Amino acid sequence: MYFSDKFPHGSPHPTPSLQGDRKGSFSDLGWTNTFAGLGEAFYSRVQPTPFDGAAWLIHINRGMAQTLGLDAEAMDESALLANLSGQAVPKGADPLAMLYAGHQFGTYVPQLGDGRAIMLGEIRDPANRPWEIQLKGSGLTPYSRQGDGRAVLRSTLREYLCSEAMHGLGIPTTRALAMVGSDEEVYREHIEPGAMLARLAPSHVRFGSFEVFFYRNQYDHIRSLADYVLEHHYPELKETANPYQSLLVEVIQRTARLIAKWQAVGFAHGVMNSDNMSILGLTIDYGPFGFLESYQPGYICNHSDYSGRYAFDQQPNIGLFNLSCLAQALLPLFDDDPNQGAEWAKSALAEYQGIFVKTYASLMRAKLGLQEALDEDQSLLEDLLSLMQQGGTDYTILFRKLSEFTCGGLRDANPPYVIRDLFLDREDFDAWAERYALRLQKENSVDDERCERMNNVNPKYILRNYLAEVAIRKAEDEKDYSEIDSLFKLLQKPFDEQPENEHYAAHPPDWASGIEVSCSS
Repeated sequence: MYFSDKFPHGSPHPTPSLQGDRKGSFSDLGWTNTFAGLGEAFYSRVQPTPFDGAAWLIHINRGMAQTLGLDAEAMDESALLANLSGQAVPKGADPLAMLYAGHQFGTYVPQLGDGRAIMLGEIRDPANRPWEIQLKGSGLTPYSRQGDGRAVLRSTLREYLCSEAMHGLGIPTTRALAMVGSDEEVYREHIEPGAMLARLAPSHVRFGSFEVFFYRNQYDHIRSLADYVLEHHYPELKETANPYQSLLVEVIQRTARLIAKWQAVGFAHGVMNSDNMSILGLTIDYGPFGFLESYQPGYICNHSDYSGRYAFDQQPNIGLFNLSCLAQALLPLFDDDPNQGAEWAKSALAEYQGIFVKTYASLMRAKLGLQEALDEDQSLLEDLLSLMQQGGTDYTILFRKLSEFTCGGLRDANPPYVIRDLFLDREDFDAWAERYALRLQKENSVDDERCERMNNVNPKYILRNYLAEVAIRKAEDEKDYSEIDSLFKLLQKPFDEQPENEHYAAHPPDWASGIEVSCSS
């Protein structure tokens, strides 16, 4: 699968042998909190606030539970509910809310922090990988500002499903262990039921975690945080000539590759503030996200993004902007001479575009079933995307169907009319198809082999907004969580043919065009 790489949790890991290692209790996982060792300048200690009223487990990610070393069948679910709803804190946990700042919609905000998320602590799974476990929606913290510290069922469900969908696509992401529901009323645009999400990542440190100390002129804290990140997440960089410079280079590379993968699969994040960018190159903070349906490069998935700053086609540029914010925050660590440090940072940032372009080109060639790189490939791709934009062709459906194309093109005995009919201007597509057929012939492409390769990189199933909306309405109106489970299982295997789920791969219904998601989503 072309999405696989060395990033943690963005590519499949060998399943460790958990025989004899599985635990039945969440509290038995050996809790610590290495981040707490940095000192209280980096966080505030705060306890989760239980729901006002009843709480219940909506869904458990049993595969993730197994990864953590829990026995999914022998788990004490009542104790798990208590730990994940704020009623009890696991033994050994040390809850805290992390401090950070960030650039929000291009403007620096001097203090943000976990306003509705509390990190319970950290565990290590049987393969010795670290996992920080957060409760999102767990109540007020010192960073809540005018917020209520809660999350609503709607946004919790969307993040729960999308983080698993992205993992299934092989894209680096935070994960989720479970969703907790409640009868507590939370006000957004209207009254909604409250919920909590148990979110996991090796680290929740963000670009903004460094920015806050740069703008406060607390350079010793920048160094302490960088040392912490190097020690726990990039130990191989500690032996380089300048570990802090190496850290920035690594984050630049990971971020460029991450965003190339977003663009290739048609994922729009929606709120690419610098505080929503992971120091590990993970997709983090799912809010008003969306996957492309009809191909519109200027797609704005966030109803609150009035200027289109975070439109789909702007994401690569915003990634570079956010990296420049991180680079600025790390400047005090680069060189005793600020000017030399700044010049070095500029040269490091200059590598971003090349990494992004190279990665994106490779991913898109794979989506087209091409194994060799030729100069003509860029124009072939650009012309296809232009035809898709003109006709509003569905991005995911088109690339999946394109695997049925034969090297004989449209003159073959079995022409791919199903592909042709996805375009408004069929004659222009015919001309493009002739070029595509010739391009395939240049590398002696074998239809069946290419079809298999393409189906391994072009998903059949994505989390379309209307699919999430159906699950939300059932959950809110009827407390029917069956659709959550159906989508959860579907999205774990997005590249597989699933005949019983064929309806999930269809074009969205007309009513889906009226769905709006915003920063409260």
